[in-house]
Amino acid sequence: MIPDIRIEDYDYPLPDDRIAKYPLERRDSSKLLVYKDDNIEEHHFFDIPSMLPDDAIMVFNDTKVVPARLHFCRDTGAHIEIFCLEPVQPQEYNQIFAATDRCRWKCIVGNVKKWKSDILSLYNPESDENVRKMDLKASLVERNGETSVVEFTWQGGQPFSAVLELCGSIPIPPYLNRDTEAIDKDRYQTLYAHYRGSVAAPTAGLHFTSEVLDAIRNKGIDMATVCLHVGAGTFLPVKSSNVSGHTMHREPFAVSRALIEKLKNRSKPVIAVGTTSVRTLESLYYVGVQCIEGGQPEDVGQWMPYERDFKYSFEEAMDAILSYMDARSLDTLVTGTRIIIVPGFRFRVVDMLVTNFHQPQSTLLLLISAFVGGRWRPVYDYALANGFRFLSYGDSSLLYRRPE
Repeated sequence: MIPDIRIEDYDYPLPDDRIAKYPLERRDSSKLLVYKDDNIEEHHFFDIPSMLPDDAIMVFNDTKVVPARLHFCRDTGAHIEIFCLEPVQPQEYNQIFAATDRCRWKCIVGNVKKWKSDILSLYNPESDENVRKMDLKASLVERNGETSVVEFTWQGGQPFSAVLELCGSIPIPPYLNRDTEAIDKDRYQTLYAHYRGSVAAPTAGLHFTSEVLDAIRNKGIDMATVCLHVGAGTFLPVKSSNVSGHTMHREPFAVSRALIEKLKNRSKPVIAVGTTSVRTLESLYYVGVQCIEGGQPEDVGQWMPYERDFKYSFEEAMDAILSYMDARSLDTLVTGTRIIIVPGFRFRVVDMLVTNFHQPQSTLLLLISAFVGGRWRPVYDYALANGFRFLSYGDSSLLYRRPE
């Protein structure tokens, strides 16, 4: 049954001056709120290795943010901003980033009503010679509600990944209310980012420095990665009065066979770094259900976890995925998820969560509430009363799961 949840019950006052507009000088100098068994402690993020159990599996999302925001202009002088969301042609991320003369993306287009059928040229206010030679153009292929399909063409034979690096900017969140600056190219990216594809950073990972990562590794914690490409849907507020009216966007993810085997056989607690890691790990059970009942994985639907009481054990679900992968000699599971995690969700994988402080009335706040057994408000009240910085460049928390 789809949960009956009023989004107004997940509101709180967030003054603009509590939103961190810029990162701190050092990634790991942010504050760290630790919540366990209704107790709250305050630390710094560089203390986190000492807070973690030795016999744990810690899972990071190693997606990489791409400079997906491009600015074009019409012959009339009107400016058109194009925000690349996901590949259309070629459909695979590695293939579209390797394209050398043209490709198509699903995009959000600013001022789209001013864009008729003309071909746009990249806005090049500094008259950069390399940009001029590339001659990047954009053509509107079709409109689909809030998104459009845009075809890009360019000269010089460089891969589209290089085109974006030269011509695009990092799409920092709109709630920062400022333009992208030089600091964002480095700091709106985790140190372990590897696979290009996200248009928003998995921000819980922004706090980790090489020193903190080394300390976690030296403690003997089993460090693993998943890859979920974060879409622009992460910025979208819940506009409907009831959560049942909100639509989650698809996000592709990949998980290695080695991690699936560890999770299946685990006796260790699982620590997820970020809500994207949680959504990936918790989606695995439902992928396994699909393999049991349909023989192959499909995208996990938004409300699938709430549709019925699933009787399969987690081990059975992971066995089904591994059998599917064995039959096809696959080392990596690649699929997608639209899963929404709200109060009433049954967690099957994640025991501890490292995460930032999220927007009022957001699906991420609903996930936090589900994780801490509905006790999100005391956590956020404490953070607001004790000078914590909020949202993407803000402070961090380490939350222990508490059943409803």
